[in-house]
Amino acid sequence: MKEDQLPGLSLIDAHVHLNAIEPIQSAISNARSAGVKRIVAVGMDLPSNIKTLELAKQFPDIVCPAVGYHPWSIIEDEVEATLLFIDQHLGDCVALGEVGLDYKVKIKKPIQYKVFSKVLELAQQHQKPVIVHSRYSYERTHAMVSAAGIPNAVFHWYSGPPGVLDKIIADGYFISATPALAYSKQHQAAIKKTPLSQILIETDAPVEYQGKVSEPASLVDTLKALGSLKNRSVAEIALITTENSEKFYKI
Repeated sequence: MKEDQLPGLSLIDAHVHLNAIEPIQSAISNARSAGVKRIVAVGMDLPSNIKTLELAKQFPDIVCPAVGYHPWSIIEDEVEATLLFIDQHLGDCVALGEVGLDYKVKIKKPIQYKVFSKVLELAQQHQKPVIVHSRYSYERTHAMVSAAGIPNAVFHWYSGPPGVLDKIIADGYFISATPALAYSKQHQAAIKKTPLSQILIETDAPVEYQGKVSEPASLVDTLKALGSLKNRSVAEIALITTENSEKFYKI
């Protein structure tokens, strides 16, 4: 048995950029071997949204698609076409995402606000949960999600201030844990503060963590780190987080 495999697990990777992973067949095979039964594949722009939907058709038993418009990917001339595509295909997806705000990138804030506001409207219209990116924009991102009346949102890889996290928890929203939980003090603090009933686990693959490129099978790393932080067994953490994802994504 490989080191990153544990017997009898049934896991859901709540956030993967599957379109960016190659070779895809081996990544899917490795995920199955590691006990990952569902992969929520997220989009960032028009090309990745198209690819994500294609992968969901190619691997319908394991890939659950989400279409989105990442703040890093916003190009003003492409906004209208991208939003139209999301509107046309969101009904076939388990969620809207990845969407949100990012104050570290050079994309101007007014266009980020405009796009985020528009996609939140689409989430409401299609009654889909939202996968939120909130790097260095935690307060504004939460405020926009809450003001839009979004009932179900997950703040992906949350590592922000505890005051905003209190509001996220009070609103009944989720945050997600990544393999960075093994070393990021800010991420650890957020996950430690949040009830297990409001945590999803993910890899954000193919993000690199401490020199190791992740894939959905790396979800076991997140699982182990979360179990250690919460002082709970891997089996218990697996059961709770899988149930959380099943309810959140309705899968």
